[in-house]
Amino acid sequence: MGNTYGKIFKITTYGESHGKAVGVTIDGCPAGLALDLKEIQYELDRRKPGQSKIVTQRREPDEFQILSGIFDKDDSGIFYTTGTPIQLVVFNTDQKSKDYSHIATSFRPSHADFTYFAKYGVRDYRGGGRSSARETIARVAAGAIAKQILTKIGVSIHAYVSQVGKLKLEKNYTQLDLSQTETNDVRCPDAEMAQKMYDLIDDTRKKADTIGGIVSCVIKGVPAGLGEPVFDKFHAELGKAMLSINAVKGFEYGSGFEGISLYGSQHNDAFYAESGKVHTKTNLSGGVQGGITNGEDIYFNVAFKPVATIMQDQESVNEALEPILVSGKGRHDPCVLPRAVPIVDAMAALVTVDFWLRNKLIKLENLL
Repeated sequence: MGNTYGKIFKITTYGESHGKAVGVTIDGCPAGLALDLKEIQYELDRRKPGQSKIVTQRREPDEFQILSGIFDKDDSGIFYTTGTPIQLVVFNTDQKSKDYSHIATSFRPSHADFTYFAKYGVRDYRGGGRSSARETIARVAAGAIAKQILTKIGVSIHAYVSQVGKLKLEKNYTQLDLSQTETNDVRCPDAEMAQKMYDLIDDTRKKADTIGGIVSCVIKGVPAGLGEPVFDKFHAELGKAMLSINAVKGFEYGSGFEGISLYGSQHNDAFYAESGKVHTKTNLSGGVQGGITNGEDIYFNVAFKPVATIMQDQESVNEALEPILVSGKGRHDPCVLPRAVPIVDAMAALVTVDFWLRNKLIKLENLL
């Protein structure tokens, strides 16, 4: 029913924004991985609300518990995965459901209220229920485990905010110091642009409005050969993963839409060999050719719309199809971009580790 992602490293998420908890069951995680639990909490802290005044002020510690699938085999305080399902949960502690009582029978513009009602005939109106971005806690937690696997094979993932509204970083990721991404509240690795973006988001908040933008991401160290030739192309799965994130309206990888302005002679990535490996002189392909990784950096952009909840009156209808005015209440992000960065990181990790595990199964030398 659309709550599960992955073929081998498989996650199933559960929970609602104002329910008791949100969480994830991870199946297919290899046994013997020494888990750094602090890394899981670190990733959840990057996503959690209340980090600064330019994000929602809902106060949630987002502290996780692992209920199964790990074992401290020698009482050293180091937990290892057992190869069985990992059950992880985060309990909600700061729900204010009364903030949503005024929309119990109303459809908020550009929200999932109407579509959920059309599909199910019933909906949890409190914070959007299952359609809330609070569900992404589960993805970030699972992604944090996937990233620990990828670290062991030399793969790293770097997402950052590259655009807010019309403010756009014109520098390529190769011209940026991506280690600076976490040094500011916007998560933009360029300090000067980060301040401009912060001011724009804060000004938008004061105007009781919202604004969108782009999260860019680069995956480094991915070996050549990941991805399937036809329907499960690497970039197709990456696009699906990104488009499944709340508020995402677009995805492009490599040269993307700008590539259409080039001739083939300009766009082709010439091959060369060095130290026994094949490389490309340019990387307009974005690290993927024929749906399969070629060993170069994989880079892509994810477009996020302005948050649908605005603190202004909007025209709508209710379940009785009567015209109404809907007023925004509660605690909401004026811009999702800063908190979306770890979500993009996580989904990129889940796609990559799943393909890496698939590849291990199809190569004969790994079975002998």
